[in-house]
Amino acid sequence: MSPATATPLETEEHQALRAAVAALGQRYGRDYYARITREGGHPDELWADAAKLGYLGVNLPEEYGGGGGGIAELSIVLEELGAAGCPLLMMVVSPAICGTVIARFGTDAQKRAWLPGLADGSRTMAFGITEPDAGSNSHRITTTARRDGDTWVLTGRKVFISGVDIADATLIVGRTEDARTGTLKPCLFIVPRDTPGFGRSPLDMELQAAEKQFELVLDEVRLPADALVGDEDAGLLQLFAGLNPERIMTAAFAIGMGRFALARAVDYARTRQVWKEPIGAHQAIAHPLAAAHIDLELARLMMQKAARLYDLGDDLAAGEAANMAKYAAAEACVKAVDQAVHTLGGNGLTREYGLASLVTASRVSRIAPVSREMILNFVSHQTLGLPKSY
Repeated sequence: MSPATATPLETEEHQALRAAVAALGQRYGRDYYARITREGGHPDELWADAAKLGYLGVNLPEEYGGGGGGIAELSIVLEELGAAGCPLLMMVVSPAICGTVIARFGTDAQKRAWLPGLADGSRTMAFGITEPDAGSNSHRITTTARRDGDTWVLTGRKVFISGVDIADATLIVGRTEDARTGTLKPCLFIVPRDTPGFGRSPLDMELQAAEKQFELVLDEVRLPADALVGDEDAGLLQLFAGLNPERIMTAAFAIGMGRFALARAVDYARTRQVWKEPIGAHQAIAHPLAAAHIDLELARLMMQKAARLYDLGDDLAAGEAANMAKYAAAEACVKAVDQAVHTLGGNGLTREYGLASLVTASRVSRIAPVSREMILNFVSHQTLGLPKSY
């Protein structure tokens, strides 16, 4: 499929960005991504080219080598690469979450140390929040940070952390004790990859992806005082400054994947002929594909709304919209992939068409970074004012 049709929400610059990124994605495509995955490698060439063209840091401040844009622009990049069949998952983590948090709350020294590298792709950062017994519930996180003189000491475990093996550091969500109340509040720490006590082990996943998943163990990890990002008392404000972009970028990831699958199915339906007409002439084939396209377009509109609200600094409204966008995009993606596979029949399960692996991959957007059920909980009690069930 060609780059998404322009909408009133997109400027000429956005349209040009879509076209340029789509062209880059088409030079690599699904075959490249599938080969890299089979070989156990990483999409280093695509990452380097995207960085050289300024796409990876398009959301980061210009003074640190970024493009001076926002999540709206970064989500366009990820969506178009996904629509070409070669999404870069680390874009969700490195520039979107970590880059945004450091740009908004980091010290001048942290910004100088990290943002230029995150912007030009020469450095990457992973993000560690999920825990075995807490999921993404920041109120149940057990990774703790305690002061010891001029240092911090972190202890805890994390699971399903993407790309730790290739990241220069991981932004770890821990909890520190509030001296006034004694309660624990979330704080963010930059933990370099080779820090003593910072261990990782790969998780054996059925999911086929270039980016691997890891369990982390932080065993008395000692960090300097300047490893803390932002204000120790900011708590959830800083955390959600990263989580809202994560949801928006997950929506972009899902929309791109859905568009790729739908494009494969439409091309097949146009040419596959069993009786007199191509199968795409039959409403039983055409209508579900049309419905999948509509769902993807609707999900993009909500994603664009969420990105715009976030870039305007309306964190509260962006939080609601980001959750809705992630939910809508995940559902649209799963339906598009399912319908694409069904359209191709047996061919939909062959390696040649590159759809079978998306059956598993599309489910990720329903689960991570927050499940669709937790989004429905959020909307039911935050938006609709219904009582909590938990």
